[in-house]
This record gives sequence, C-alpha cells and structure tokens, in this order.
Amino acid sequence: MTPGRGAGGGADLSSTSVAVLGSTGSIGTQTLDIIAARPDRYRVAALGAARSFEMLAEQAQRFRPTVVALADESGAPELAERLPPGVELLAGPDAMAAASSDADTVINGVVGFAGLPVTLAALEAGRRLGLANKESLIAAGPVVQRARATPGAEIIPVDSEHCAVHQCLRANDHRERVSSIVLTASGGPFRGRSIEDLESVTVSDALAHPTWQMGPKITIDSSTLMNKGLEVIEAHELFGVSYDQIEVVVHPQSIVHSMVTYCDGATVAQLSQPDMRLCIGYALAYPDRLDLAFGAIDWAELDRLDFEPPDRDAFACIDLAYEAGRASETAPAWLNAANEIAVQAFIDGRIRWVDIALVLEEALGLWPGDTADDVEAVLAADRHARRVAAGLVEQRDAA
Repeated sequence: MTPGRGAGGGADLSSTSVAVLGSTGSIGTQTLDIIAARPDRYRVAALGAARSFEMLAEQAQRFRPTVVALADESGAPELAERLPPGVELLAGPDAMAAASSDADTVINGVVGFAGLPVTLAALEAGRRLGLANKESLIAAGPVVQRARATPGAEIIPVDSEHCAVHQCLRANDHRERVSSIVLTASGGPFRGRSIEDLESVTVSDALAHPTWQMGPKITIDSSTLMNKGLEVIEAHELFGVSYDQIEVVVHPQSIVHSMVTYCDGATVAQLSQPDMRLCIGYALAYPDRLDLAFGAIDWAELDRLDFEPPDRDAFACIDLAYEAGRASETAPAWLNAANEIAVQAFIDGRIRWVDIALVLEEALGLWPGDTADDVEAVLAADRHARRVAAGLVEQRDAA
C-alpha cells in the first residue's frame, strides 16, 4: 500500500488514505462515519464538495485532511477562513478531480455527470475507485474503460445492486460461466400503479421512497425506474456481460440486492437489510471484509421475499436505457444528460412526472449517432443533449 499525501494531526501513515469526494452528500457522510469508526484502518486525505462550504469546513475541522476541494469558486474565500491550518484549498470545476490523485482509495459520491472528472482522475492515477457515481461510467463507458486499464486502477462499485453483483461473482472466477445478472428494484413509490394512475403525481409523491433515503435526483430516478435502467448500462460496463444477459425484477422488500445465475442453473444472491454503509465498507476493505456489521438480517423476523416483473408501460425508462445501451457510443451519455434536464424540470414544476419518459424518448430519437472517441466527444454529446432536452421541455412547458 502506498500512502497518499496523508492527513494532518499525526495520522498513522500505514493506514489507507481515502479521498471522499461529494463528502457532504449521503454517500460522503456515510463514508466519513465508517472512517470515524475505524481510524486505525482509514484516514481522510481529501474532502470535496460542489458548493456546501459550511458543511465542508466542519468536516475539515473534524478529519483534518491534507486537501479540501470546492467546485463552486464563489464560496472559496469564506471556506478558506474556516479551514484548519495547513489544509490546502483547491477551488473550481476541476478541484475535486485534482484532489483525488494522491489517495489510496477514492470514494466518488459526486452527483450526476459532474462526477466524470473524478472517475477519470482516480483511474488514470492508478487508484482504487469506490464508485457511487453511476452517471460517469454510463455516459463515458468507452473512455472510462481505457482509464480502467491503467496499472493499479480498479473499480469497486458502491451502488447496492452492483456491489451485490460484485460479491456474487466472487463465487466463480470464470466470467464465461455467468448465464445472467439479475438486478433487483424496490419498485419505488409508484409500484403497482398504472400509467393512468401516474398522470397527476406530485414531486412530493415521487420523493417518498419506501426504502432508501437518497438525494432528490436519484430518488426521482428511482420513481421512474430510470435509476434501474442506468444500472443496466452500468452493469454492462462493469462486468462485461451483454444486455441480453441482464434482467430487472421488482423486489419490494429490498433485501436481495442482486443475483447472478450461472450456467449450471445455480443462482448466487447477496442479501442484507438496506444500508449503504455495507457497500461503502466493502469498497474500502476489499478484498477483505470490514469488521463492522451493517444491514445484518434477523432471520426470525424476515417472513417473505417477493419478486415480480416491472411494468414496462408505466415505467418506460427501463427500455429506453436498454435502447441507449445497445446503441452504445454516445447514446448513453445523450440519454443521461436528457434525463438530468427532464428530472430537474419535473422538480421545478415545469413538466409532469409522466412527461419525463416522453421527453427522453423524443430526445433519444434525436441522437445524432456520434462516437465516443474521447472525453471531448462525450462532453460534446452531453452539452448537445442538454440543449435538445431543454427545448423539448420548453415545448411542453409552453403547451
């Protein structure tokens, strides 16, 4: 293990240095909870956030990293006044990517496409990447795969479903023996409702997830099942299986987090109570196991496990994700960007919930077929798709 730049305050340099980027969000704060519980094993080398400089300053005071990164430069002067002595401040859109390169492990909890530079910087530096930011892998799969080939680079998924698949695949070293990957979905707040029932649902309705506590964007994605569609693309990129080998089932208890079926008919599943700290701890400790139990099941209390197919008429986003994934190149980036615009428009009250899938279908139909040759091509596709989706939203908002 190669120590990173190291934390202040006389930290143990034999411990694993961790850069927590998106540190003020759900994944980031839970990562810091784990590090605080095991200071003998982990120390914070870097913290980063988009704009929450007050909370970032509090975290820096507690964990004494070497580097703090803030994407929104306008908050940098006030943040600088609140940082402990000796902590370097990086500010600007590239700050979090720059802060990731010298840690042993990088936890990417940045929300949305903005997490792509962190993903690429960590992999190109040959670091372990605990990836909670699915959008960067989805939007820039071909580019990320090249960075992933850097000696020392590895991705350990932090999404509960892909973390589960990663664990299930350890049951067999021969990937060609995999028959299918089954991703489970809670069904979100609208499970069982028809498309007609969903015509008038509100933002508050969509944010009322029955299982997970998440940020608004990913919670809305869960309500449309776009989150599961994006996870289909992510599974293809992470594990190298074809789209025909990836299935989605609705499992409302959220106990079985995903499954892998092998060629002999055996299915291996990962089960636990919903707790993202299990997935974060797995990424930090891999190939070991964290000696803190999160999500342990009381088998005397677990009385049933239900599974059902998703309603693809009411939740059309799943099939749109399969379509974009099979088209490959910049199509996933195009769909992801359009989805971010449509979800924000719904949150802002400009379109209805049912319009999200309609905007995405129209936007995907306008994808120009550009290839994903490099980061610039992906960024260009993202910008173009946002303009197209914004125009489609404007049309619906004006109607």
